[in-house]
Amino acid sequence: MDIFHCISALQSVGIQIHLHCFRNEKIEQKSLQTYCASVHYYDGKHDHKGFSTSLPFIVSSRKNEQLFENLLKDNYPILMEDIHCTYLLNDERFSSRKCFVRLHYVGFNYYSALQKSAASFFKKLYYWNESRLLKKYEKHIAQKATFIVVKHADKVTYQNEFTCPLIFEIDPFISFQEVKSAEGMGSYCFFHGDLSIDANEQAAIWLIKKVFNEIKVPLVISGRNPSNKLIKLSHINNHTCIVPNPSERELQDMIVKAHIQLVPSFIDTGLKIKLLNALYNGRHCVVNDIAVAESGLESACHIGANANAFKEIIVQLYHQPFTVDEIGLREKLLLNRFDNRRNALLLAKMIFG
Repeated sequence: MDIFHCISALQSVGIQIHLHCFRNEKIEQKSLQTYCASVHYYDGKHDHKGFSTSLPFIVSSRKNEQLFENLLKDNYPILMEDIHCTYLLNDERFSSRKCFVRLHYVGFNYYSALQKSAASFFKKLYYWNESRLLKKYEKHIAQKATFIVVKHADKVTYQNEFTCPLIFEIDPFISFQEVKSAEGMGSYCFFHGDLSIDANEQAAIWLIKKVFNEIKVPLVISGRNPSNKLIKLSHINNHTCIVPNPSERELQDMIVKAHIQLVPSFIDTGLKIKLLNALYNGRHCVVNDIAVAESGLESACHIGANANAFKEIIVQLYHQPFTVDEIGLREKLLLNRFDNRRNALLLAKMIFG
């Protein structure tokens, strides 16, 4: 969604976009034609053909000569979304092109964290190898483009680890442009995320077993493709439940009706869109240190360092109305910083000078 809103924001400030994107299925998004002068689709190599002994899989599986030939038909600046699409930086044919990479997280750190949270041995092995290869690869390309990060800590890592000379910060593009948090009381605590991802399942299990095991406050968990293990665990207590695979409208409705948004995180994945969703649309927000580290959003959240701290904060907040003053604080923190038009103008100025 960040990439979609980046595209629409750039188009709204007069940038003509030729979009080149990889897809997992033979599906074309016709709505993209509204924002792009042209849209080109490519199939990634998502099986054994995409593996390489020297390149991270996320990069080697998107090495595509047809993409390169299409890009060489003009001399426009190239904006690459994350490490996945950066193989062209190794191609001498692009050495004189203006190239920009927008990082959503530091790749080798992210995959190292995924390794620690992975449930199976084979996933742990894959993530370990991907992290190892990414560290070498990111160092190799760090001086071959201008990098744009969404989190200050990622900028520091690229400067210190890879001596990256050209790296700047621009906040992510989001669908929320107005704080719609409601005053007063909601009905339950709410956690959401892609539950097919090990780290999100781990966070949900932690909430059920370590936080809501003693306090009798209602908890609703929702997200994509929860495992049978998580579904079964969510029904252990009478005050916990799970809503699998909600529509976007259903998800937003659950956020609005909740009293407390829960955003624990056990891996650093950059600035979390679900945290911003909670702050723009929900009431009280309880997080741990990793979820808000160096985000600048700490003052809008209640931070608990461990399960006992989460319990204490939740019990305190559950009977505490959400106030207009707290809404005002969020507006001051969020509205200028995450203004899509403002950030699109900053990005356009960086690219075109």
